[in-house]
Amino acid sequence: MFPAGSPSHTFRRLSLLQLLLLLQALGRGLGRASPAGGPLEDVVIERYHVPKSCPREVQMGDFVRYHYNGTFEDGKKFDSSYDRSTLVAIVVGVGRLITGMDRGLMGMCVNERRRLIVPPHLGYGSIGVAGLIPPDATLYFDVVLLDVWNKADTVQVSILLRPPHCPRMVQDTDFVRYHYNGTLLDGTTFDTSYSRNHTYNTYIGQGYIIPGMDQGLQGVCIGERRRITVPPHLAYGENGTGDKIPGSAVLIFDVHVIDFHNPADPVEIKTLSRPPESCNETSKLGDFIRYHYNCSLLDGTRLFSSHDFGAPQEATLGANKVIEGLDTGLQGMCVGERRQLVVPPHLAHGESGARGVPGSAVLLFEVELVSREDGLPTGYLFVWHKDPPASLFEDMDLNKDGEVPPEEFSSFIKAQVNEGKGRLMPGQDPEKTIGDMFQNQDRNQDGKITAEELKLKSDEDQERVHEEL
Repeated sequence: MFPAGSPSHTFRRLSLLQLLLLLQALGRGLGRASPAGGPLEDVVIERYHVPKSCPREVQMGDFVRYHYNGTFEDGKKFDSSYDRSTLVAIVVGVGRLITGMDRGLMGMCVNERRRLIVPPHLGYGSIGVAGLIPPDATLYFDVVLLDVWNKADTVQVSILLRPPHCPRMVQDTDFVRYHYNGTLLDGTTFDTSYSRNHTYNTYIGQGYIIPGMDQGLQGVCIGERRRITVPPHLAYGENGTGDKIPGSAVLIFDVHVIDFHNPADPVEIKTLSRPPESCNETSKLGDFIRYHYNCSLLDGTRLFSSHDFGAPQEATLGANKVIEGLDTGLQGMCVGERRQLVVPPHLAHGESGARGVPGSAVLLFEVELVSREDGLPTGYLFVWHKDPPASLFEDMDLNKDGEVPPEEFSSFIKAQVNEGKGRLMPGQDPEKTIGDMFQNQDRNQDGKITAEELKLKSDEDQERVHEEL
């Protein structure tokens, strides 16, 4: 309301073109003189509620959405958009409304409430509308404006909070995780990620979200808060979507960016401190290491810490015991060195996340290497530091009965380790490792090893037999 004529049900038998022509004639060509022949009155505007904030006022050619009640001077209602539960959605200032309504809406703010008193010559003139509005009727409209935009509008971005440190900004093909509150211009909430306790996760510039959000998230920093105002032609258009976003609605998103990454990102490594003494050996693939760590999200949310368990974490590098990004970031470290690692999700827990870790989350680690031991070659449980004894079986057969039971085997291996002649695989229970070695050599599984069964791993490799010693 209020088209240049009566509500739609009044002219059901007229075509749209006939209706528009008739209403334009009524609004503009009839009732030009006041009954007394004096000067014509203009629309009287009573602004009885003006919002504190009014970033934009209605101008000619704007598209508006509003509710109204229409009454006569005696208070009798002749029409109401509330009765139809439908907002009026129309362009102002181009002759689609009666002249009095066109004038009365100019300069109006969203959420403003006005009373418009429209004299007959700016309403339906000396003819009126049969059965609805009598001739020479002064009309009273109580109007509340809920939305305004123009087809020339672009996305508007207001930065609410930007962190002081912003080494990188979002660009096309980045994957962003953010929280948002979505409202209409009148403040009505249509959606919020906070209610689901889950960020909205999407690629930017790939067409996965409405064009206005694709544009509005460009250049945002991690931790930034911004307000993105999206006109309907860059949102859901004339049809809207669902039961919360009406057609031709301007949308406002208050966004908080949690993190973002690019699928091509590597692990970011920053050295925080190194030990004062020289470091001749650094961690490498196959090494057994002990390290402390703190793990958090980029927004500072704490996830895990080895300090909670009172002991360093243990891992063999390259053995797929930790996420790929952490494995990479722990290589090349000196004992005592501290690093900060930024691990993108494709090198962490991926789109699905893990227990306590959201899907597609970038992880921040602070790590300190506590100790390092050289690892063993792949497939080995024990290696000799020098050549093994020429009479290996005889030395292992402690009671010289031609058989080596588990007890003798264990005693012999432990003696080699204690004397510095060899070493077991680090990071594993020695008893279990020695037990596995015995099982590999006891080929007929009769509980003892004979000279025929005993073979070095290096000899087996040459024979392409993958057993252990």
